[in-house]
Amino acid sequence: MFPALERLHRSHFLLIAILIWTWTGCATLPPEPAPTQEEQAREINELFETPVAYSVRHLTPEEVGRFITLSPEYRQDSAEIQAFYARRDGQYAWFVRDTLSTAAMSFLNLVLVQDSTIGLSTGHDAIHELVTRILDRTDTIPLTDRFIAHVELSLTAQFFLFADREYNGYVQRDLRDLDWFIPRRKKDLQQLVDSLAAGRMDLSPIEPRVPQYRRLKKALSRYYKLTWLDTLAPVDLGDVRKLVPGDHHRAIPGIRIRLHAFGDLDPSAGDTLDVLDSALVAGTLRYQARHGLDVDGVIGKGFIEQINVPIADRVRTILMNMERLRWMPADGAPDRIEVNIPEFRMHVIAGDTTTWSMNVVVGAQATSTVIFSDSLSRIVFSPYWSVPSSIVRNEILPAMRRDPNYLAKKGMEIVGGSSSLPVVRQRPGPSNALGLVKFLFPNSYNIYFHDTPSKGAFARETRAVSHGCIRLSEPKRLAEYLLRGDTTWTPNKIEAAMHKGRETTVVLPKKVPVLIGYFTAWVDEKGALNFRNDVYRHDEQLAEELFGVPIPAMDTSAVASAR
Repeated sequence: MFPALERLHRSHFLLIAILIWTWTGCATLPPEPAPTQEEQAREINELFETPVAYSVRHLTPEEVGRFITLSPEYRQDSAEIQAFYARRDGQYAWFVRDTLSTAAMSFLNLVLVQDSTIGLSTGHDAIHELVTRILDRTDTIPLTDRFIAHVELSLTAQFFLFADREYNGYVQRDLRDLDWFIPRRKKDLQQLVDSLAAGRMDLSPIEPRVPQYRRLKKALSRYYKLTWLDTLAPVDLGDVRKLVPGDHHRAIPGIRIRLHAFGDLDPSAGDTLDVLDSALVAGTLRYQARHGLDVDGVIGKGFIEQINVPIADRVRTILMNMERLRWMPADGAPDRIEVNIPEFRMHVIAGDTTTWSMNVVVGAQATSTVIFSDSLSRIVFSPYWSVPSSIVRNEILPAMRRDPNYLAKKGMEIVGGSSSLPVVRQRPGPSNALGLVKFLFPNSYNIYFHDTPSKGAFARETRAVSHGCIRLSEPKRLAEYLLRGDTTWTPNKIEAAMHKGRETTVVLPKKVPVLIGYFTAWVDEKGALNFRNDVYRHDEQLAEELFGVPIPAMDTSAVASAR
């Protein structure tokens, strides 16, 4: 928290609370906990229910324009600020004569709560200094009309800045620079201006409507309280490669302390025992599931590396994924398919409920799967594989030079191109690289879902090994789900089409939204906070944007090869 925020919080939080309680008719009641963010939003809404003249003061368009000219940090919101005062005929919104209105106090308290809860720099330091001066009334410089006008305009500008950051995200640059190609549906702040000017300001919610955001925010609050774990010595197995049930080791008490703090270990289990007993095995299994490790109860290298990640880094990971949720569309389709790249999982979702999930294989770091959204429209049974030119150049041509019969052995054929770079495709069949079925959502990245004859990768912890497309562990199940409304496509007919050996395309009567996302922290439907490795190092880029320093990269190759 900024120093000015701390001073305002210590000196004036009680005053703010009293003002709010008085306004809501609760001044005679015993002190209550500070209002929640949602309560603050409702309070501000009620303040603006009726367009009452809060002040006899007015600003001219020239004064508003001069403020924007002298305050370059607010120029991106200049149109909104000017429209706001034009609709009010220049009337002040945040003052009653030379006193801050209850609306201003409520808004500042809302900002204060966000600044202390979210932990990101919101740029409100200067305005809190000005407000502190007004509330203290100890400054030798008088509160002139010019000073009051400056605070009024600053509050309005800060309101739009705050709303923009909370609704749309703290990262202001083009998200494509961060390899994020899901369109950011920005909140229309002009509508917010119109509502405020009309006396019907709606701040509910002041943060993203995505349910996952609220879950992560709750987890963030809990992890702020776990920073004491960073004072403990790291867990170290020494020369021991792994611990199995029944093993004794000096590192086990440190593991117990951490699993207790995270909520994975039963509270009745002791912290001092140095044995991997049944209670600790159960806690280990829960921890492994939350971190994408093999769920086997064995404590090995991957487990130790995860449990030694500093809480400060975990907090930043939560904050980064909350930021990504600010970029997400608020009105997600009720029925959709989502793939979370770091999780290596596909989720079929109805409303906010995951109906079922499957393991997937995504692109390797050098041929990464793109983060984007589209709509699935076609299923192709017994597909041909049109080999990308990059694979022809880098893999097939060298193989053909080594073995003239390579194409015949692989069921491939040349269908065009030149001798230096032929167009190659692989005929349908069980050895086809796309397997027996593919699912198309046409896009400029040439990414789609497909079956595969190589099933071994689905059992790995780290499943980033493809050329970019997404391999499915249960392709037939997805086909049955997508065709469930067509009674002619029975499971037997789908099975037959997959093995027919002749390409068959089915156009879906209704397109299904697809989202390929990238989240390294989330809370699942059981309430468990999950973390995953930053397989493409996108967290490093985002950490630079939000915090100015990257989160140290984890050696994912070690995690993949050892537990």
